[in-house]
Formats: sequence, structure tokens, C-alpha cells
Amino acid sequence: MSAALQPVRAVRRPSASRRFLSWLRSDLRAAVSLAYLLVLFSLSVFADVLAPHSPIAQSMDMLAPPDAAHWLGTDDLGRDVFSRLIHGAPMTLYASFLAVGVGTLIGLPVGIMAGYLGGWVDGLTGRIIDALLSFPSIVLAIAVTGALGIGLTNSMIAVGIVFSPGLARLIRVQTIVVKNDLYVDAARTFGMSPLRIVWRHILPNAIQPFIVQVTLLLATALLAEASLSFLGLGVQPPQPSWGQMLARSYGYMEISPEQMYAPGLAILFTALAFNALGESLRAVLDPTRRRSD
Repeated sequence: MSAALQPVRAVRRPSASRRFLSWLRSDLRAAVSLAYLLVLFSLSVFADVLAPHSPIAQSMDMLAPPDAAHWLGTDDLGRDVFSRLIHGAPMTLYASFLAVGVGTLIGLPVGIMAGYLGGWVDGLTGRIIDALLSFPSIVLAIAVTGALGIGLTNSMIAVGIVFSPGLARLIRVQTIVVKNDLYVDAARTFGMSPLRIVWRHILPNAIQPFIVQVTLLLATALLAEASLSFLGLGVQPPQPSWGQMLARSYGYMEISPEQMYAPGLAILFTALAFNALGESLRAVLDPTRRRSD
């Protein structure tokens, strides 16, 4: 059989799992970040099993240095720091994902609506976004927390509201760019409804920068939770939180400075993991890089 008459074989695309594993092999930063976050998630799920002591049990052995019984020492009330650190991990993850989730639920539909409809809707939405962005983030979060009430959930809802204007502005710009492409005009010409156009064409092609920004905001939400808990507006005693642990250890910094190391390093490493994962996603989702590849 001549070469011209030979059947053309379909080229198999690698599966999603294989592409994911290939990405991790080629990006050490993403692999390390994901491994750290998986360990942190496992600690959060099995905190009751892995913690050697109760996180709220007090003793007379106060501000004790690390030893065989208490790997990271004890705090000012004689509570085991290592156990409180483990039990503070689920609070940290819950706070970060809640804040980013609230920001996404508000910012994503508002930004897409403003960018797709345009006109006075876009103008009014833009003015509201500019007004909210003019306030310092932590001040606005404290104000919303004061209105909703003190507590971790309310404080993270406040942080999510603070995140929403920036997310709405980002997806609005991407929507404006995508809605002017030819395939969107063709879908509109064939009578496709606006909601279906947004769902089938605009959202999949505008979401990549939004995903990267959401990943980066997880680190910001972590730091916001630590700041609000440090100020007494987040997790309330006796529930452990990394920010609350920092606040308590701050008062004994001259007597027992090692009390600050564990929660401070935990916050630092988790924020770095979220940021590193976001930067890796930014590189892999860059459309210019995909075209060059």
C-alpha cells in the first residue's frame, strides 16, 4: 500500500493525570509545595490522632523548654505547643479556603457580568470596586468583622469580602478581552444565549489568571487570619490558632522567645507554599508559553 493510501492514525493525547505528573516532575517548586500542603492537610484531618496531648489541657509546667514529653515546649498556661500547632492547622486551612471561597463567590459573577454586559452596568460596578479598593484591606476587614461579630468564620467572611473587588476587577478585564474574540461573535450569531456563551466560551478562556490569583490569595488569607487572631478578632480561646499562639507568645518574648518560632515558621512555610504553587500555576497556565511550546 502506498504511503498516500495509508490510514491516518489518531494522535493520542496524554491523560490529565499523566500531564499532571509530568508537570510535577518538571517543576520541583510545585512538587515541594504540593507535598507540604498535603502533609498539612493530613495533619489537619488526623489532628486528634497525631497530637500527643490535648490542645487545651493546662498544667503547672508553664513555659517549659522542649523535651521528650513536650517536643516544642509548653506555653504560658502549660499547654503543649506541638499539640496546639497541629490542632491549629485545620483552623488555618479552613480560614484560608473560606475567605478565598467567599471572595470567589462574590467577585467571579460580578466581574463577568460587568465585563460581558458593559455600558452603565460596567460603569457602576467599576465605581463600586474602586471605592472598596480605596480602603486599606485590614481596616476594611476589621470594620466588617465588627459588624458581623467576632469569630473565625465572621472574620474570614470579612476577608473574603475584602478580596472580592480585586477578583472582580481581574475577571472583568479577562471577560472584556475574550468576549471580543471571533468565536464568541460566531456563537452569538448562531443564536446562543448569553448565559450559555458565558459558560461555554468566556469562562473557560478567561479563568486561567483568576485561578492563579486565587492560589496566591490563599497565602494572603492565611496572613489575614493570623493578623485578626493576633488582634483577638479571629479564633477565640481556648481553640488553638497559629495567629493566636503568636499573640500569646509575644508577651513572653523576652522570657521564652522559642514560643514564637513554631507558629511563626508554620505561617511562613504555609504562605510560601501557597505562593510557590501560585507562581508555578502562573507559568504553566501562561497562554504565551503554551503557544511557544
